[in-house]
Amino acid sequence: MSDAVASVASLHQRIRDDIQGRILRGDWTPGHRIPSEHELMAEYACSRMTVNKALTQLASAGLIERRRRAGSFVARPHPHMEQVALQIPDIEAEVVARGLAYRFELLQRALRAPKAGVAEEQALAEGGRVLVLESRHLADGRPFALERRLIDPCAVPAVAEQDFAGQAPGSWLLRHVPWTRAEHRISAINADAAQARWLDVAVGTACLVIERRTWRDEQPVTWVRQVFLGSFYDLVARFSPGLR
Repeated sequence: MSDAVASVASLHQRIRDDIQGRILRGDWTPGHRIPSEHELMAEYACSRMTVNKALTQLASAGLIERRRRAGSFVARPHPHMEQVALQIPDIEAEVVARGLAYRFELLQRALRAPKAGVAEEQALAEGGRVLVLESRHLADGRPFALERRLIDPCAVPAVAEQDFAGQAPGSWLLRHVPWTRAEHRISAINADAAQARWLDVAVGTACLVIERRTWRDEQPVTWVRQVFLGSFYDLVARFSPGLR
């Protein structure tokens, strides 16, 4: 490879890395307009072809959306019907929509090495550490849901600066971190002693459990397990035939 070709290759990589870094750090949130090709050409003193190559790679990775005559934007979630039948809920928004007062309690926050034999933690510890968050959601002062969430700090570098003392991590992720694929698993359980204590119900009370994983391209972003009171929560999925 000639020096000129190597220089062009390194420059488009730098443009891609710079834009990707701003997205992953949360500087540019979903829906944010990326500088135009001409603006990027001026900023990096390069050709349109170099800029276009960087943007094309970012679009292929699912980080940005390119719209004809409108420009490029940080990608918003757009799951296909066959990939996810349920919207990813914002629990705070759901509680408020019911006319109830929402409150979030962070019970534990730990950035640590993954536990041996715990597959969910191992999958979200690319850099050797995983962020573990235990929390509780309340509606009008009553327990609404328990949550255990794992986040990969390598996939979401900005998460290291978030203490989540007053904001639910799920709401923060929806507003700041784009994802391209999600998986839900729904089950039912009877509350054990610890769950019953935090949910303020009798042991054995019926609960709905939602486990969810999200990815950006092939990189895992988060795993969460939420336990809802069966009498206080339901699931609704809307879809039309023929959606692709």
